[in-house]
Amino acid sequence: MDYALIWAILIAVAVFAYVALDGFDLGIAMLFPWFKREEHRDVMMNTVAPVWDGNETWLVLGGGGLLAVFPLAFAVLMPALYMPVIAMLLGLIFRGVAFEYRFKTKRGKPIWDLSFMIGSLVAALSQGIMLGAMLQGIKVVDRSYGGGWFDWLTPFSLFCGLAVVVGYMLLGSTWLVMKTRGELQQRSFRAARITALLLALSIAVVSLYLPWRDAAIAERWFSFPASVWLWTLPLTLALVTLGLLRSLTREHEVAPYLWALGLFFLSFVGFAISIFPYLVPRSITLWQAAAPDNSLVFLLYGAVILLPIIAAYTGYTYWVFRGKVDPDAGYHD
Repeated sequence: MDYALIWAILIAVAVFAYVALDGFDLGIAMLFPWFKREEHRDVMMNTVAPVWDGNETWLVLGGGGLLAVFPLAFAVLMPALYMPVIAMLLGLIFRGVAFEYRFKTKRGKPIWDLSFMIGSLVAALSQGIMLGAMLQGIKVVDRSYGGGWFDWLTPFSLFCGLAVVVGYMLLGSTWLVMKTRGELQQRSFRAARITALLLALSIAVVSLYLPWRDAAIAERWFSFPASVWLWTLPLTLALVTLGLLRSLTREHEVAPYLWALGLFFLSFVGFAISIFPYLVPRSITLWQAAAPDNSLVFLLYGAVILLPIIAAYTGYTYWVFRGKVDPDAGYHD
């Protein structure tokens, strides 16, 4: 069996689960400037109160799995992305502390609101910058990072960071559409329409820029006839975008969030196709980065036991707290 490939798929699933689940609560925080009323902000936070910390389990699984299963890739990527990784972790810490403290004070609430917004923005921006830095390539010399401290900081990586911010705001606004009523829901519809258009434009720009910049990516996507089947992906992406915009125009409640997840999933698949089989693009493949097979098998036993448990309690939590949020119910009542 190809244990390295199996683990690459498992880590990809964990990373996408994190983006899909933690993305909307980061997005909700970044939507705070458009929702000035305190009662609206209270409801927004209550929509994610039961699930936000559990969502971050998948980030731990993805990062820890990379260290244990692909140590060479981890050893190259960490020094290359050290600053945005630290910024992301600090942002998540500020966001978590603000979440808990905001409900315990009246006078200091604006401070914790600001901390909640800034922490979430830094975390989302850092994740997008890391994605952009990986897509543009990381310099490797003798199986170690050969670049400088700020190689990750480029116009393209910043653009990817802003695109992830917009994408998370789309997830957040569609989540609020599904979980709220009245004026808050209508404002969420408006935010979702704007962010959906901006995200579609961002995906289009990245999709055109990468083949123009990277000959290997261009060959994969444009070599006829091998790439014909790949073009089902951008066509499906266009259809999903239209479905999202249509559901927002007709003010459906559940469908916009599902369409938005579909947009993220297809973009994630496109990213994977563009860099496969590399974990460090154009330098280190997943097989070169993998730990010995006996280690992969040992870790796989643990994953087979733990992953269903994590998925089960996550699903159960969402099931218990399904439906609309009661504006009169508080997080720490």
